[in-house]
Order: sequence, then structure tokens, then C-alpha cells
Amino acid sequence: MTSREKILARVVQNQPAMIPLPNMLSGQLTETSTVDLFKSVFQTIGGTIIELDTLEEIAHYLTANFTDRGRIISTLPELSGVTEPAWENQNPHDFENIDLAIIKSHFGVAENAALWITEELMQQRVIPFICQQLAVVVSKKDIVPDMHRAYEIIGNSEYGFGTFIAGPSKTADIEQSLVLGAHGPKSMIIFLVP
Repeated sequence: MTSREKILARVVQNQPAMIPLPNMLSGQLTETSTVDLFKSVFQTIGGTIIELDTLEEIAHYLTANFTDRGRIISTLPELSGVTEPAWENQNPHDFENIDLAIIKSHFGVAENAALWITEELMQQRVIPFICQQLAVVVSKKDIVPDMHRAYEIIGNSEYGFGTFIAGPSKTADIEQSLVLGAHGPKSMIIFLVP
């Protein structure tokens, strides 16, 4: 018997007794405190929250704040009057100069301000990662307290590609200095609607 086989045999012989998993923790957050926690965490990680009452108000916000910017695209039909038309079927390499992309999220997670987005909401997988600025629309009623609840929602869902996105890209690898927008969107806005 080789030393490797001896070590593995001892590992098998000396495993601890199996114990049942703990019960899932359920948050005690109310809907109001869930939304407040979501907003607080998102702002702490470098994002901007803009609360609006309707999707039409997003169009007014874009007109007032992004008129002198480059390409603006959106997957929301309500914003077609202020965004680039017919961009969805272009080659992904043609998206390198997108200044602002606006997409919708299935739901948000209060504990870490993550947003669950699948390919059907992105139109093109590369969009949330290649744009200079990312804006995501999420409803207050679609914010869940924690990742336990998030995984309950997505656990049995069918999707080709999905991701949690939380805030603008960031790194602190170089001299432990935090840099926002290091390898993806430089900034991130959440349009929070009722």
C-alpha cells in the first residue's frame, strides 16, 4: 500500500458522524426594512439608487442626465423613445462603445444588494459587463431579504445563463486601494420602482 493510499484509507476511517443540516434561517425583515436594507447596502458598495414612480420617469431622467453621452441601449420597450433602436441582433463586439445599458432584474437581495438577471432580460449576455455604465430596473415588491430566499426562487428555474450583479465592478488587488470600474461598468444605477 502506497503512502497516498494509507492517507486516504485513514481519512475514510476517521470521518465525523453525519449530523442533519440546520433549519433554514428565515429573516425577520418587513417589506419596508427589506427595501431600506437593500438601498443602504447598494449605496455602501458604490451604487446609486434612484426611486421613481413609473418607467416613463426613467425616460425623463435619461433625457435630463444622459443627453450628451454616447450609445444608450435598453431592453425595456418603455424606453425605446430615448434609446438606440434595433441593437439586440448586432455582433457582441459592436457593443464595446455602449455608454449606458438599462436592463430589468427579476429580483434583488437585501442582504448584499445583488440583482438576479438572466439572459432573457439581457438580450445579449455581454451587455451588463461591457457597458461603461449599467442601470437596472427592479421593483420594490421584488426584493427578498437574503440569499436563502433567492436560492429558493431560482433553485428549480430553467435558464441558459443567469448571474447575480451587485454594484459597479471593483477591485482592491493593487496596494489594497479600492478602484471602482476596474473590469466592467464604472458605475451602476438602480431605478427602484413600486
